[in-house]
Amino acid sequence: MDIRYNPDADSGLPHIYRHNVDETEVEDVLRRPQENMPGSRNSRIVIGQTRAGRVLKVIIVPDDNGDGVFVVTAFDLTGKPLRAFRRRMRGRGEQ
Repeated sequence: MDIRYNPDADSGLPHIYRHNVDETEVEDVLRRPQENMPGSRNSRIVIGQTRAGRVLKVIIVPDDNGDGVFVVTAFDLTGKPLRAFRRRMRGRGEQ
């Protein structure tokens, strides 16, 4: 799968760096998503765990040709959204 990253306007580096997330962590979540739901404007919201155990929310837009994705942003899932995610996973027998 081809993965492209939204560049930060100031640095030109992937925007995910501003959230202390690296490409390997995004790839972990995209390889083993625990939730994948529609977002706005053709985006997808993917939630999953990295190999280190971080729970990330990754916003992607599928490429038109279907072979890859464009990562808009990724960040730690925290607070109430994290608790709700964990409840949903327990209901599915995961975690």
